[in-house]
Amino acid sequence: ILFLMMTSVGDPVSTMGGRQRVASKDRDRLVRQLGLDQPIHMQYLFWLVGNDWYRIDTDGDGAGDAYGTRQGVLRGDFGSSFRERRPALDVIGDRIPATLLLMITAEILTVILALVIGIYSALRQYTFADNLITALAFIFYSMPIFWIALSLLWIFSVQFKQAGLPYLPTVGMFEPGQPVTPLEIARHMVLPVASLSLISIAGYSRYIRANMLEVINADYIRTARAKGLSSRRVLWRHALKNASLPLVTLIGLDLPFLVGGAVVTEQIFSWPGMGQLFISSLDRADFPVLMGLLMLIALLVVVFQILTDLVYGWLDPRIRLT
Repeated sequence: ILFLMMTSVGDPVSTMGGRQRVASKDRDRLVRQLGLDQPIHMQYLFWLVGNDWYRIDTDGDGAGDAYGTRQGVLRGDFGSSFRERRPALDVIGDRIPATLLLMITAEILTVILALVIGIYSALRQYTFADNLITALAFIFYSMPIFWIALSLLWIFSVQFKQAGLPYLPTVGMFEPGQPVTPLEIARHMVLPVASLSLISIAGYSRYIRANMLEVINADYIRTARAKGLSSRRVLWRHALKNASLPLVTLIGLDLPFLVGGAVVTEQIFSWPGMGQLFISSLDRADFPVLMGLLMLIALLVVVFQILTDLVYGWLDPRIRLT
């Protein structure tokens, strides 16, 4: 289904010449060489199992002149990017470090702050602090990501610069022509990480609060307190482990898509990751790269769901014993 949708978004040949129009004879030759003249089911078979068994008509005389050399996805070959003329996996691999740097930082910050805020709010149920946290959580969770990102840009870059205050950079991972240092990259990460984290912290903290309230009123928590265990031990050793199960589920569902790149955030901040690669490949109808990204996300969904099940057993012995 995804292959059918991706191959229907545009014409890759029309974008290969840049601003120059592709000559008619060159266009026909490229269409034949790329296999785009074949029916959609044949294109899918070429992509899936390869076309080394199929003779390609490269000059349009009706006779097969050369054998295809593509090995197919099932044999580890995702084809070559139509735009960059390189293997699609190499193009994706160049963007993975930037995406991982951004997404892992945002996820670690999200989990830590969500745990602290959620537990604090649960232990002070219905106090002014709890009501304030609840209100802020609903506000941030209701905001679209592009609104948060543009608001942070306007405040901490535009307004701070106009006021003569130290301001944060707006685009990229570093300033062109300047030394690339960890501090410089960290400065460029502040706004995109904050944009990604605010919505997730709001959602995660609500789950933590709700589950902590359910767990701390359970019978086994009262039993642990009756045995004389300290409040800190009861909280961190007994309550939090069971309250963390829904959070583990959320993280297991979020991580594959974080690795795939935050499309909107990377576009707004011109972050050179896989989200930006997906949009640029979509504009150019670069099918091999698009399908490589989608296959990577699908694979990670399966892997992280298996890891989530394993973590369940570690957190809750009842699951492991059954």
